[in-house]
Amino acid sequence: MRLVLASNNAKKLKELGGLFAPRAIELVTQGSLGVSEAEEPHHTFIENALAKARHAAAATGCAAMSDDSGLCVDALGGHPGVQSAVFAPVNVLPGTEREAQRVFQDAANNQLLLQRLHSVTDRRARFVCALVALRSADDPEPLIAFGRWEGEILTAPQGEGGFGYDPLMFIPALGRSVAMLDAGVKNAHSHRALAAGQMLALMRSAWQLG
Repeated sequence: MRLVLASNNAKKLKELGGLFAPRAIELVTQGSLGVSEAEEPHHTFIENALAKARHAAAATGCAAMSDDSGLCVDALGGHPGVQSAVFAPVNVLPGTEREAQRVFQDAANNQLLLQRLHSVTDRRARFVCALVALRSADDPEPLIAFGRWEGEILTAPQGEGGFGYDPLMFIPALGRSVAMLDAGVKNAHSHRALAAGQMLALMRSAWQLG
């Protein structure tokens, strides 16, 4: 089965592609089909994921899936939440390549998070992922899956892998930061892995996907 992924994030595509490939589901980014990114005006992951999936399905006429994910920190009242990707205000030079922009933004986000949590003792946090899949833009029965990955925010980055807040997110059950995990371990435990497992089960039951 071929699904349009309502994202242009290459690293997110790699993670989700690896999770769905064993079930013969091919994910194609909307950007590769010339589809622009949707507006994300809502305050919850599920609402934004639904808006993005509908946008991709309407623009392509194909079944679509969208991921809206981020970091929720207890001491910050659940923030940065849906604003996780743009938590810190940054000025990027015009013409800067997309992945270079993401690297710059990630570094600024991590720095701001450490500043906000300076001298804070309660560092509990979780990565959250909402996945929404639609057969068409007007599908009255969207499939919705949700995953949470519990951890704690470190006082300094650890590890070179992953992206986003991975270097600051320590997983007590694994004894290391997400950025220190290899792809296999991350894909077995992450918020996206949990949401993907739920989504595959929903697709099997609702869409009769083998």
